[in-house]
Amino acid sequence: MSAVLVDNGIDKGAIWHFGEVAKEQRALADGKAWADLSHRTVIEVAGEDRLSWLHSLTTQHLEKLEPGRWIDALILDPQGHIEQQFILVDDGKASYLVLDSQLAPALINHLEKMRFMLRVSVRDASYDYAILKAPGKSDALGGPYALVPRAEIENMKALFDGNAIQVGIWALEAERIAAGRPRIGLDMDHKSIPNELGLLNKSVHMNKGCYRGQETVAKVFNLGRPPRRLVLLHLDGSNVELPVTGAVVMNGESEVGFIGSVGRHYELGPIALSLIKRSTPTDATLIAGGVSASQEVIS
Repeated sequence: MSAVLVDNGIDKGAIWHFGEVAKEQRALADGKAWADLSHRTVIEVAGEDRLSWLHSLTTQHLEKLEPGRWIDALILDPQGHIEQQFILVDDGKASYLVLDSQLAPALINHLEKMRFMLRVSVRDASYDYAILKAPGKSDALGGPYALVPRAEIENMKALFDGNAIQVGIWALEAERIAAGRPRIGLDMDHKSIPNELGLLNKSVHMNKGCYRGQETVAKVFNLGRPPRRLVLLHLDGSNVELPVTGAVVMNGESEVGFIGSVGRHYELGPIALSLIKRSTPTDATLIAGGVSASQEVIS
């Protein structure tokens, strides 16, 4: 069947599915699927100081990042709120940051402002490189990933087709939601901090030096009480329509949070990520965008 494209949102223009969504999700779960993520932006950071520089700007420990290892990182504002989220890999000569395209201009602008006199350069390398989800069991970042020169992308796709099937964003997003991996622009708002999203010791390295926003992360960690928590909502499957991202989550008469990513999983059915008040009882049945939902605590 021909591909169905995403018609709106942060993945607009990407392949949504090929008509057999359950088959695609099963293949992904079995490690026998690949996906085209070339709609995402690739930023190249080159220069001798690149890793120590990125280490100082982000929540991640990058000074001794070995070539070929993919890792995720955040950039926070001074109050500890999440401003940027990306994955990156270094090839020994340059680092490549991969992120949703709508966030790329702000990240490039921020990096350019923070260069000072250091031996680093920053450029949008999306015309030269593309990102693919490679065959293999999904890892903690949603990979494995392959950073491929644009000139070689068709050959790489043909290679992947030899032992895997191509899947769309539907399958990737359903897997991500079920795994509880939050995505900026969907599962976070302007007040989100890493502590409430289950990102400590993942995107946030807890044993590194100072970075912007670290004081908030450390303070909330030591107090042990983030204001909100991330939950996986199991939505009532009798509803034909799923609630939309941004819809209000209610506990009785009280508004307790909002819906983030929403999807249909081949085993779990309709699911969603939601950021809700920590005081919400974990056994409470919630109303998410008008749909009844039980909750599974992630963070």
